[in-house]
Formats: sequence, structure tokens, C-alpha cells
Amino acid sequence: MLSTSNLGLQYGKRVLFDEVNIKFTRGNCYGVIGANGAGKSTFLKILSGEISATRGHVSLEPGNRMAVLKQNHFEFEEEEVLNTVIMGHRKMYDIMVEKDAIYANPEATEEEGMRAATLENDYGEMGGWTAHSDAAELLSNLGVKEHLHSKQMKDLSGAEKVKVLLAQAIFGNPDILLLDEPTNDLDAKTITWLADFLADFKNTVIVVSHDRYFLDMVCTHVADIDFNQIRIFTGNYTFWYETSQIMSRQVAAKNKKTESKRQELMAFIARFSANASKSKQATSRKKALDKLNLEEIKPSSRKYPFISFKPGRAPGGQILNVKDLSLRDTEGVQLFGKVSFTVQRDEKIGVLCDNAVALTAFFDVMSGKRKPDQGIIEWGQTITTDYLPNENGEYFEGDNDQDLINWLRQFSEEKDEQFIRSFLGRMLFSGEEVNKKSSVLSGGEKVRCMLSKIMLNEPNFLLLDEPTNHLDLESITALNKGMSDSSCNMLFTTHDHELMNSVANRIIELTPNGIIDSLLSFDEYLQSEKINQQRADLWATVPTV
Repeated sequence: MLSTSNLGLQYGKRVLFDEVNIKFTRGNCYGVIGANGAGKSTFLKILSGEISATRGHVSLEPGNRMAVLKQNHFEFEEEEVLNTVIMGHRKMYDIMVEKDAIYANPEATEEEGMRAATLENDYGEMGGWTAHSDAAELLSNLGVKEHLHSKQMKDLSGAEKVKVLLAQAIFGNPDILLLDEPTNDLDAKTITWLADFLADFKNTVIVVSHDRYFLDMVCTHVADIDFNQIRIFTGNYTFWYETSQIMSRQVAAKNKKTESKRQELMAFIARFSANASKSKQATSRKKALDKLNLEEIKPSSRKYPFISFKPGRAPGGQILNVKDLSLRDTEGVQLFGKVSFTVQRDEKIGVLCDNAVALTAFFDVMSGKRKPDQGIIEWGQTITTDYLPNENGEYFEGDNDQDLINWLRQFSEEKDEQFIRSFLGRMLFSGEEVNKKSSVLSGGEKVRCMLSKIMLNEPNFLLLDEPTNHLDLESITALNKGMSDSSCNMLFTTHDHELMNSVANRIIELTPNGIIDSLLSFDEYLQSEKINQQRADLWATVPTV
């Protein structure tokens, strides 16, 4: 068991949380949620001992082992992949290294031989005799191919390193597992495997994630950081969210009724308190007013942006026709090829690809930012597009480094400040915040600015490359609603399972040698054996360079 006692963290005058008393029990998975800056990742660092709290303490039950998902993807560059996984059980790994060093020493003493025998026994009790096969199985389940297991970490791609570090964290059945954004850079298949693994995990899991689908799949409880407190609620994220919305509406309705009664009493007192014939009645009403307790349940400090994509004009009959599109990278490797499809009205197309570089390249081509090697893109005459790229740095650097009003004004025909402020306000930039320089914005703030720009332009076709990147759960929820409610056509890609499943009414998957085009829902698509076979057939014919 893991618990906190009177835990508090403060930076100067800023209090992140205070008097936190929580017990995390075996068999439960706790999803830590809160607005950006609330202290979610910081809380996990305190639990792991990476940083110290201002006051209070963390207690780990004696004999329990804690494992933490590493965030430094370059920490083990010179290590073999399989050994990196086993390092997740550090005591086991150290014993393995020590005993192997003794066995490798031809001049080992009798005393060292006895030491090796003791170590061998301890190693076996920890499960060491199956350590390599267990580590290899974890890696394979996470999609790290067997031929990579003996490579050094520096030889792996970024996505492969993420999977190895995840395997390291869950290796050896830790008693407490701390995961900070474990689904980052993972494909849908791997996320599903991880969710299934954690759902069956018998020990304690504490996870921070912006992936609502993942939280719903794994969480038995929600740890909500709000108003400098951390409160535990039973249920997954969706249950917490829907319950909190219902409670907020009920409290608002009750308070409105109570406040109406209060105003009635105050008006009576004001009119009649000076009238002698009414004085007793006025006194009675004043006593009732004093006893009337307006229920003060604080509304959540979270703020939800307002995202609404309304087209400035309705599209005509022809939307988009793509013929035989293909592109290679600078080294001649085929990113995608033989891409042909036609878009009809009301279609919101989720685009998939095993290669993230190919996905971004495809959206750059569709937006006109990059030219294809071959193929034709025919937009209808009535179609107006806007693009939310994966990397948006160019929009906020150089000549674009200005306050937010002037930053957004450059994209608008209407220059009136109040008009510009209204679009920034929808994305939670209000008051003095509009005077921020665009170059100092956080990643999430930059995405919200880009969404303001798109809403202002009123396109009828959206191109969105990973629109949830850097956004908090509240912004993701608002974006999901905005995309679902919009009448715009869309081409979009996202790692957010819930967004893909609830918005896309058509799926297109890119490969180097053609596409898979389906009207299945995202969940149905992932489970389809026919689709899996199509994918295998297309990748089997990929030409080598």
C-alpha cells in the first residue's frame, strides 16, 4: 500500500496542493486528473521520491517495490534492449550482473563462489531464471521485433524506445506502478494491449494521461486535483466527468432557487423594516434570511474552451478528388503511394498510418505545403480549407512574435479589436492574457491559438494533424464536441481513441503501396480480420530501396 500524510507542495506563494491524505490500495488503478499546471506529474514525482514535498510525507509499505515509467528516452543509449527492460527490477538486475561477473572470473575465490550461490538463490526467488524470456515476451507484446532485442538502445527509433521503457516499468510485477503519459507515441494496437494488461494487473497503478479512452479502460478510481486538494472518486474518467456535470447543474439550479428566495426576503426587509406595523414581521423575515444557507459547493476551477467549426459557405457538389498520390522521403523511401479517394459531403475521414512521418507528410501535401512526387489533388470550387499542422512553430516565430491580438489579427479581414478578442476569448484568452507574446506560449496555448485562427477563417474543410497534441482533457473534450457537431468535411489524424471513434465516419489507412478505405467505425476497424489481412497484403508488397 502507498499513502500520503498531510502532503503539501508550495512554490513561493503558489500552493499546488495542501493537506493531502490519500491511501492507494492494491488492485486499484487511479487516474490522476486536473487542469494544466495543477500538479499531476509533480504529484507522481513526489510519490516516487524524485522531488520532495514542502510538508508531509509519503509512506510505502515495507517490502513493496515501486516502478516508474522513465521520461528520459536517452538514458540507456549504450545498454542492450533486453537488459534495459530487466533494469526495471533494479535489485534483480544488480544481482544478475554481480553473479555473472563472478562466473566470468576464472580466478574467483571459494568465498566468491559461495557468494554466487547465494546470489543465484536470491535471483531465482525474484523470478530471475525466466527474466530474459519474460522481458522478451513483454517487448514482443508491445510491438518491438525480436531482432531488436539484442541491439543497443541508441539503434532504436524514438517510438521503439518508448515501448522499451514501458516494458521496463511493468517488468517483474511491481507492487506500485507509476505511469506518466504512457500512451504518448504509441499506436492504437499497443495502447489496447497496454490497457488490457493494466486492467488485469493485480497490484496498484497510478497513471496520468490525457487519453480519455485509456483512462476509461484502466481506471477504477479518479484522483482529482482541484482547489489545492486531491480527492478520490470511484469509477473511470467518463463516470467522473458525467457525474460532475450533473452535480454542477443540480447545484446551480438549487442555488438559483435559494438565491431567489434570499432576494425576496431582502426586498421585504428593505421595504418594511422601517414600518412599525410591520416590524415584527420584518424581524421574522430577517431571522429566516440569516438561517438561509446558500449551498456553497465550489464549481470546478477547470475551464472548457468553446470550439465551434462553422463553415462560412456551404460546399457544392464536388468536395475533393485525390488520384494516385505518392511521396518518397529525402532518402528515397516510399512514405505513401497509390493514394486515390473521393470525398463526399458530410464525410469526416480519420487517416491512419503506421509511420507518423508519412502521416505528417500526407497532411503537408494535402494542405499544399509540400508537393507530391506524383498524383493530383482536385478541390471543389466552393471548398475553403484550413490546416492545423502537427508542428506549428513557424506560426509563432520571427515576424509572428507579437501579442495575441495582433497575432490573430494578421489572419483576419475584420481588424476590430473586440472582434479579435471574441475569438481569443473562446479559447480562454481573456483580459491581460491577450497581451502575451506569441513566442512565450506553451504548447497547449499555441494549439488553442491555431484553433482560434481556424474558427475565425470559417473553412468548410478541415485538415487536422494530431489536433489534441499538448491539449489538456478539458480542451480535448471541447475539441471532440466541436468536431462532432461541425458540418465541415474533415481529414484528420489523432492518437486519441475516443476522438477517432466518435468523429470519424470513414477510415483511410496509408501504406507505401496503396490505401485501405473503410466505412467501419474505428473500433470495428481495429477488430476486423479482413482489414488486418488487407494491411498485411499491402505491406508485403512494399518495394525496398
